[in-house]
Amino acid sequence: MSERREFLEGGLRPVECLACGNRVLVKKHSLRHTSVQWTSDAALSCPEFAAAGRDTALIATCLALRDSIERAVRDGVLEVADG
Repeated sequence: MSERREFLEGGLRPVECLACGNRVLVKKHSLRHTSVQWTSDAALSCPEFAAAGRDTALIATCLALRDSIERAVRDGVLEVADG
């Protein structure tokens, strides 16, 4: 069980959306591959998802959160696993 937990949660770092303040856990596997673990219901806590008015599984991403993650990488707060 600990190997599974490490696989699913290892390397996740908190990132705050600069637009709404929502916090998610993020791991950058590469510049193109990002894992995001929501710590709350995205439809309730993310204004962009809430505004869509549909199942959040059908929404590719919150643009403000994506920008916040990219900024965290640029600022060195979040590292890319494959360097």
